[in-house]
Amino acid sequence: MSSKHEKSFVDFEKPYEQNLIGLKGILYFGLGLLLLIVITFGLMWAFLGVLEEYAKDEKQSNNPIPLSEKEKLPPEPRLQAAPGFKVDGPNGPVNLELKAPQAEYRELRKQWESVWEEGQKDARTGTIITMPIDKAKELVMEKNLKAKSGPEAEKAAKEPSMFLSDASAGRVASLRRR
Repeated sequence: MSSKHEKSFVDFEKPYEQNLIGLKGILYFGLGLLLLIVITFGLMWAFLGVLEEYAKDEKQSNNPIPLSEKEKLPPEPRLQAAPGFKVDGPNGPVNLELKAPQAEYRELRKQWESVWEEGQKDARTGTIITMPIDKAKELVMEKNLKAKSGPEAEKAAKEPSMFLSDASAGRVASLRRR
């Protein structure tokens, strides 16, 4: 072997490898990183200024359709503790802001029970919208309705039990529900 070696950091005479730290490279990297951070900070600061100017211009513009306070609220349902939490009842809104979470259900249950027992009329026309089932049965029985008969009535009775199948390629209701 020749004793001449190319220039390298490795010393073949020693039984271990020297740990050489390139301080110059670390300093260049640190300065470059610091410079990059400063440039990024400056760009973000300039960007913030541009956005603030844009926001000022937007606030000064006259909106042709400004929102009312009711329109600014989020859609129903809202949290019970939130301002304006209410249930619309027959006698106007019922405020439930500081009540228990079950207060909404209890209020709605009261309204439903009154509709089930008494029925409901349209306030503008006076037309009956809903009525109790027993009262509706009585009214139907008083009318003495006649049942239709004949081939048309049989066809109308069979149609609801028929459904589309793969055999008809979805064109004809051919199978009957059991």
